[in-house]
Amino acid sequence: MTEEPRAVFDDIAAEYLVRPGVDIGPMFGSEGLRIRGKVFAFLASRQSLIAKLPEARVTELDRSGRAERLTMRDRAMREWVLVDPEAIDLWPAVIAEAFAFVDGITPR
Repeated sequence: MTEEPRAVFDDIAAEYLVRPGVDIGPMFGSEGLRIRGKVFAFLASRQSLIAKLPEARVTELDRSGRAERLTMRDRAMREWVLVDPEAIDLWPAVIAEAFAFVDGITPR
């Protein structure tokens, strides 16, 4: 990994923050990208990206070995994926997918 995860996330976030309805808000003690108040991606405390995606896509990424289904308190989260900095090259696409997914399921 050659790039700092926070800087990578901030650069990607800047591209979304100019879009209507997108802002930054709290999520699990961190700040997350939100569309109309619903978080779609955030940087976890261990510098990993966490994003909300359709369950089938989370499963696909988990099986690829480059990301994993988010587990909280021993509970696997159906629609949340964790992408470590070792797979930072996936972050832009995962965030784009998360934005499209949450935008599509969040009332206008």
